[in-house]
Amino acid sequence: MVPGTGILERHWARVRKHYEKVGQLPLLSKGYRRILTRYLSFYIPEKVSLLELGCGTGEVLAKLKNRDRTGVDLVPEQVAEAARRNPDCRFLEGAAETFPSQEKYDYILLSDVLNEAADVQATLENLHHLVHEESRLVINVYNTMWRPILALANWVGLKPKRPELNWLSGHDLENLLDLANWEVVRKDARILIPHELLGLGTLINRCLAPFFSWFCLSVFLVARPRLEAVRERELSVSVIIPARNEAGNLRAAIERTPDMGKWTEIVFVEGNSQDETWDTIQEVIKENPDKRIRAFQQTGKGKGDAMRLGYEKAEGDVFIILDADLTVPPEDLPKFFRAIATGKAEFANGVRLVYPMEDEAMRFLNMCGNKFFSLLFSWLLGQPIKDTLCGTKVFHRDHYRMIEENRSFFGDFDPFGDFDLIFGASHLNLRIKDIPVRYQSRNYGSPQIDRWRDGALLIRMSWFAARKLKFFS
Repeated sequence: MVPGTGILERHWARVRKHYEKVGQLPLLSKGYRRILTRYLSFYIPEKVSLLELGCGTGEVLAKLKNRDRTGVDLVPEQVAEAARRNPDCRFLEGAAETFPSQEKYDYILLSDVLNEAADVQATLENLHHLVHEESRLVINVYNTMWRPILALANWVGLKPKRPELNWLSGHDLENLLDLANWEVVRKDARILIPHELLGLGTLINRCLAPFFSWFCLSVFLVARPRLEAVRERELSVSVIIPARNEAGNLRAAIERTPDMGKWTEIVFVEGNSQDETWDTIQEVIKENPDKRIRAFQQTGKGKGDAMRLGYEKAEGDVFIILDADLTVPPEDLPKFFRAIATGKAEFANGVRLVYPMEDEAMRFLNMCGNKFFSLLFSWLLGQPIKDTLCGTKVFHRDHYRMIEENRSFFGDFDPFGDFDLIFGASHLNLRIKDIPVRYQSRNYGSPQIDRWRDGALLIRMSWFAARKLKFFS
């Protein structure tokens, strides 16, 4: 609820008076804005419509390469100067707490704005009429530990003076977002040195900031509007089963996969098997004429190639990956589907490391590797993910198309297919949720992963992802 008009008007009058004279930014502030823009370019995809509230004279908005950019600011002089400097953007006058609009935006940016807001909760609540269910809110605020440093910078003239600031901790901001019906997707701390300093600051921000997040200047959060549940019967499901040398598991896969949603189809993708997998698939299709079962043979190699063929052929609204070894019970799949259907997750990831496992289900060294990669990926992604190597992952087909369109950011480097999805979902700020499952021993065949060769490949892939997700500036 918006506070009393008198309170807002008095605050707005102070802010307008402070910013009514548009001046040149100090050198330090110009460097900070350049660095800030590079980080915001990472969080905000280029192909989205963008609204920045509290845009000032538009320095940050003008440098972002979005297809549709709108800036809003409280101060008329700032809006006029922004329009003069940046004719490619649209600028409007208004306050974040009450800005009215009939338009919906893909992304809303609040950059260093909540530190000056009259009412942070009212601002966050007011944003809901500006977004649709796939929209994202990107916020950056000052780390409270920098308060004395910024005060000193103001005093010596390295930083422009600002009205008295709100100092919001990360916990404060997450609490206010929750109260305003927003769900935090990711949280990062960036920028140890707010200037390039002839490349030294860039080097420090790239190499050291990921390890000293507690002292970084800027805290970045990405949030999504809390969604209303979709009725499960409105969604159809494609269970995609990549199968290589799995002939003995196929009938059980059909029998044990439950019906979900409006309808459920099973899509087999067979790849270069040396047993009777392809023939068995043809037999089970004939044996189950009442079920939606389709099968395809990949022309390439590897699980990643097989999965992409499955996504291309699948016709359901929700894609479910089920490994043909059935070490993740098909009976658990409705848990994943419900997480997507209710909006609690946009990317549901299976976790084998919660419940006790059957004997021989996972060897000790594999267990150690899984735990190592779970810690590494949680740090890389900025949101917890407990088991990166579980084959069961579930997401909406529209989100997969978005991952596919943005694949060039990481490149086509993943032979397994799992990490392409995880990295892509994280980069698109999708809400990842872990779903615990009871991991079982396989009844047929043998594991098709070489722990040493594939482990080394995973480390190389992780280093590549770290350069894209953490060590950049």
